[in-house]
Order: sequence, then structure tokens, then C-alpha cells
Amino acid sequence: MATYRLVIAEKPSVAGSIAAALGVKEKKDGYIEGGGYLISWCVGHLVELAQAAAYGEQYKKWSYESLPILPEEWQYTVAADKEKQFATLKELMHRADVSEVVNACDAGREGELIFRFVYEVAGCNKPMRRLWISSMEDSAIKAGFADLGDGRDYDALYASALCRAKADWIIGINATRLFSCLYDKTLNVGRVQTPTLKMLTDRGAAISHFKKEKYYHVRLDLSGAEAVNERISDRKAADGLKAACEAAQAVCVSLTKEEKRAAPPKLFDLTSLQREANKIYGYTAKQTLDLAQTLYEKRLLTYPRTDSAFLTDDMGDTAAKTVSMLSEKLPFMEGAEFTPDISRTLDSSKVSDHHAIIPTMELVKTDLATLPESEKNILTLAGARLIFAATEPHVYEAVTAVFSCADTEFTARGKTVLAGGWKELERRFRATLKGKPDEEAEAETTLPELTEGQTFEHPAAKVTEHFTTPPKPHNEATLLSAMERAGNEDTDPDAERRGLGTPATRAAVIEKLVKSGFVERKGKQLIPTENGNALISILPDMLTSPMLTAEWENTLTQIAKGAADAGDFMAGIEAMARELVRTNTAADKSKATFTDKDEKPSIGKCPRCGSPVREGRLNFYCANRDCAFTMWKNDRFFEERKVAFSPKIAAALLKSGKANVKGLYSPKTGKTYDGAIVLADTGGKYVNYKIELPKKK
Repeated sequence: MATYRLVIAEKPSVAGSIAAALGVKEKKDGYIEGGGYLISWCVGHLVELAQAAAYGEQYKKWSYESLPILPEEWQYTVAADKEKQFATLKELMHRADVSEVVNACDAGREGELIFRFVYEVAGCNKPMRRLWISSMEDSAIKAGFADLGDGRDYDALYASALCRAKADWIIGINATRLFSCLYDKTLNVGRVQTPTLKMLTDRGAAISHFKKEKYYHVRLDLSGAEAVNERISDRKAADGLKAACEAAQAVCVSLTKEEKRAAPPKLFDLTSLQREANKIYGYTAKQTLDLAQTLYEKRLLTYPRTDSAFLTDDMGDTAAKTVSMLSEKLPFMEGAEFTPDISRTLDSSKVSDHHAIIPTMELVKTDLATLPESEKNILTLAGARLIFAATEPHVYEAVTAVFSCADTEFTARGKTVLAGGWKELERRFRATLKGKPDEEAEAETTLPELTEGQTFEHPAAKVTEHFTTPPKPHNEATLLSAMERAGNEDTDPDAERRGLGTPATRAAVIEKLVKSGFVERKGKQLIPTENGNALISILPDMLTSPMLTAEWENTLTQIAKGAADAGDFMAGIEAMARELVRTNTAADKSKATFTDKDEKPSIGKCPRCGSPVREGRLNFYCANRDCAFTMWKNDRFFEERKVAFSPKIAAALLKSGKANVKGLYSPKTGKTYDGAIVLADTGGKYVNYKIELPKKK
């Protein structure tokens, strides 16, 4: 009997790319077959940890008495709208002619989790293999299949992923229910999102408590060199020094000239790509991740969810070819003199699961102009960074002259560029950006020829007035940096990963804070709302400490390397949940008030979790953001029957499960009739409805 190798990708588009690279062409229902392969796919997270209600009736309603919820035997659930694909995968796994299963989900922690959950819940025990690639190019896919790993070699990575998922579940469900019950309002609390919110509220407090102070500088004009003193807080003192200087002699007491080098930037990991795209194009972290993922699936960019800023030592030839191709492909490189040094970008010792993000050679066959502008921008950004990273350092001479006048020290600084290096190419790139000023342009100030001991009689002087400035609100670029650095000073310097979340999860954390109403976007700025500030004020340090979460993230990395114990980590998480419930028994409403000013009035109670349901512009949605219950106004069920889905109908459905409606249109007969619309909610992503006709008398 012929045998098949079953390959499971994370998405249909990736499965299609793998099939094309392997020459597998026969499309079936839910998979592709040919050449000894069955290639199928998940649809993102097909299987997930079950909600709390799965563990008993007592957990269906939120109550303080039912906490903490700590599952002994974890339950799993298949998303209602994905059951068909799960059934397909399960059937394929159990086919007698399938000899082994290849995990071709994204090569990272979450990809491992997505595959393993399906493998475990389907009850599969076939041998497991692992495809681990950083690019969707045909050559990379073929090379990956020629060198498949043993799936069990990734057990530690799965253990880390499982710990992450369970920890987020335990802290998220228990802390959210606990504080929501205490304060009578849905308050989403999360292992990573809450410490991130704390960073934003701390910055907000620093800004609001800031007191502006005036200060002054005295500036001397010394034959074209402007020398400035240290700041002075008193205007009279500044005016007095000005007068004293104009009546005195300035002497050059020291002159230093130093050649300095600004090294080229490193290649992009995901976080630095998100920061740069936010600075230049204003893209959110999630937008950048989504664009990079799309480009990866189009084979134009390497795997985006990476925390490495280098390529492996064996990628020299690939990098050289890519740089050569980019030099011809990117408009800002036209006419540029450029001799790349690829060695600067190579260092296997600094590459973890995936190397840095760079364009692929597939770009040779692609006309950049045919791509959507946002995709083109991200691709160009990654290509420009590869070019900069392989360019010579920027070399300049820094001159510092110190003068003494009226018993006070004044300093003049100058800079002369000796070799533009990578900054010249960066200047060319920035010049192509539409209406984007070169924020980081450094002025070249050339000082006149000076010598130590040189004197200047009665120099012209002036006083300039300045004000201290408050810290700036965080934008996505600065918040991503802060998340990345969180806890650095308190973490083992040899720890590979510090900070809040991972490059792959930070974007989702920011989006969840915005969606939950704790943070709002004002232009590029991220500003905590009244409710965001109120939430942080009532939560204990164990939930808001960035250092604790950074420590956990490092432990998860150690678990993935087999250097830390998953059981110990989970025991710590469970102990924290117990402690939370034990020490928070009542609300302290003197600390904070939560507002409902942005919320629409409730039109009924959610049939799934009991939270209020509110009317949005396009839907009727559950106010509990962790509940997926949503009734869409443009639902096809209503449109086909030519009925406007009104708040009155929605309220009736929520109150009694049915709404009596006159003049329903029948697509079959073209006639209208009266009947009842019944809410037939199965708990899935989409809500279903059915018609109940009046009983004949």
C-alpha cells in the first residue's frame, strides 16, 4: 500500500506555497494531494484552551465565591466556525495510509502550540516531523523538507508554549473575574497587558506632575564659533554674566579633535521593524506585523516573528546576492557608490530561532509598483536596512573647544563629516519619503580654526531663554522599546529574552488595551484613559510589575531551551492566582472610579456571559471584551428577509430568545409573511438565527 506524509501548515495560503514548491497539485476538500503528500492546514488557532464554563456550572456566571479557577485536567475546544477543518485534519491523521505527520506551522512558539493542540485533541500518535524554515521561497521549502527534524526535538518549545497559554488563561480569567466582580464592571486584566498599561500610566503621571521651569544660556560669538555656558536659572544672573563677558576677554583653554565612527545599524528584528515603521509611516505594531506576515506568505520577506538582528554565518552568499539585487531594485540607490561588507550582518551566535528580517530573491521577479503601497513600504524599509547594515561606518571629526570668560566656562562644538558611509545612503532613502522630514538629520557645524591660548577681546554675548520640557507621551515606537527593555536592569545579563511579551505578541497586547478602552490613540500617541488609570490604581504590584512579567518571559525562554522546569513555573502561576483571591476580598472604591461615559446604554444581557450588550455602529456587542458574542446588523439572515435588524428586535432576542416580526420576505416564494425570529446561538464566532412560524389554529 502506498503511504503518505501528511503536512499541516498554519494557513491555507502557506499550504498552497508548500504544495507548489513540492509539485503537489490535486485539490481535494480541505487538503491537496500528490507525490506521496497530503498537504492540509489549520486556520490559525483551530483548537484552544476551553473557557472557564467548561469546568462546571458554577463557573458559567462570574462570582467571587467561585475563584480561583485552577483546572486540574485542562479542557480544549474547537472553534465552532472551524469544526469542519478540524474534522478534515483528524480524518487525515487517522488514515491508515498516512505514515507520519509533518508540523509545517510557523516555526516559532505559537506555531508549535497550534499544531500540537490539533495533534493532541485529534488523538494522533503517528510519528511527528518538524519543518523549520525562515523563508517561503521554493528553495527554502525544498531544503527544509530535505532536512526535517524529529518532532519530539521540539517538546521543550511546546512545553514553553503550553506554559505561556495556561499562565495567560489562569491570570487572565481569575484576575479579570476577581476585579470585575469587586468593582461591578468588566475589567480585563492580563499577564502582559496590565504591566504594559502601567508603563503608560506611569508616563502619564510623569507628564501631569511635571512643573515647567525657565532657564537661560549665555552665548558668546567668538569669530564664528558659538560658545555656550551651563544653564542658569536666574535671569538677573544671566544678564550679569553677559555684561561681564562683554567687558572681559575669552580665552580658549582647551581644544580637542577626535575622529568618531557611527557604526551601521543592525538588521531588523520584528520589534525594531515595528518601531521604524511607526516612526516613518505611522503604522501601528499590528499593522506592521500583518504586512510583514503577508509579504512572508507572498515569499518576498523572510519570517517576521524573530528577535534576531543578524543572519547566520552560512548566509553570506544569499545576503550578497540580495544586496546586489536591492541596489538595482530600490530607487534611492540609483547612482549611489556602494561596496557592501556583508560580514557585518553575519553572526550565528546571535541568531535564535530565526535570523533577521530581509527581503528574498523572489523580489527579482516582482515589480514593486504592483504591490499595495503599505506592503511596498515595509519591503523597502527592510531592503534599505540590509543595505545600510552592509555599508561602511559614518566617520566624522568631532571638535570641542572650551573657553574661559569672566571666570565661567563656555563650550563650542563642531562636526566635520570625513566619510558619509551608511548615513549618506540613509539620507538618500529619507529624501524619497513623501513629506516625511528627516527627523534624525544631524547638522554639520564647522568651527573656525582655533588654537589653545587664543584670546577674544570683549566678545559679543546674548542671553537666550528656554524651558524644561515634560516627558513625551508614548507612541508605539517608544512603547515597544520600553516593553523590550522592561526589567533589563533586574534580569540576569545572560538572559536571551527580557522584557514584556515577545516580538510576536507585543502588537496584540497594545491592540487589546485599546479595544478594552484602557488606552486611546491620539494621532501617534498612546494615552491611558480614565478607566486605564483607575484600573492600575486598584491592582496589586504583582499584576502591574513589568519586572515580574519580564522574569516570567525569560523563564519561558529557558523552558524552551530545556533549562527551566515547566512544573515549577506553573506552580508559581497558580500560587499567584490563589494569593490574588485571598488578599483582594473587597473593592476599595476610594481609590478609583470607573466611568461609563463612552459606553452606550445596555439593550439587554449577553446570553453567554451575562454582561451588558450595547449597540455599536455596525453591530450589537457584548461589553465583556473577552466574550465573542456579537450580532451583526448586516447579517445575511436579516438581509435576505429584507428586515432591518433594529435595537427593538435585538432587545427582544436578548430578553426572551425570540422576536415577533411582520412582513418577513421569503426568497423562495417572493411573498411576505409574519413570524418569529429565534436566536439560535451555538457559542461560535457567528450567531445563528431561525424562523418560527405561527402555529395554525
